[in-house]
Amino acid sequence: MRVILFIAMFLLAGCVDKPEKVTPVKNFELSRYLGTWYEIARLDHSFERGLEQISATYGMREDGGVKVINRGFDTKSKQWKEAEGKAYFVQDFDTGFLKVSFFGPFYGSYIIFDLDHEQYSLISGPNLSYLWILSRTPSLDEKIKQRLIQKAKDAGFDTSRLIFVEHADTNQSASISK
Repeated sequence: MRVILFIAMFLLAGCVDKPEKVTPVKNFELSRYLGTWYEIARLDHSFERGLEQISATYGMREDGGVKVINRGFDTKSKQWKEAEGKAYFVQDFDTGFLKVSFFGPFYGSYIIFDLDHEQYSLISGPNLSYLWILSRTPSLDEKIKQRLIQKAKDAGFDTSRLIFVEHADTNQSASISK
């Protein structure tokens, strides 16, 4: 199951490092970041392989952390997959550097290094193997997308390997497999 592989990847990563040329955004506002973001592009990982229409929804946890729900449609099984995690700030509350866990005490970096709270977010993990472009809508203006890709390339990411996510109309009430 892809969710288990996703958890395994973060267990193996298990760190809150950041790539050398990635700088977390300042003036981050969690209250404005909460809600749903759609995955526009990513670097390939087994935990997302075969998934389309991927989204991440962020909400508050009772302990002050962030509830993370990742969701995607598995094109082979024709079912929605969902994983729930938690995130906490690594530095201060206005720096876009969090640690996220989908299993127990093991965390991986979630670094926001470009952001418009209303439109887009550029995310890195602990190294240059983890990259996501997120948008508030299932599509993103081409000029913005190209600027984010260039910023990621300048930071050392192999953007030629980006996978662009499809957000076609699929029955969202289909069964969810965890």
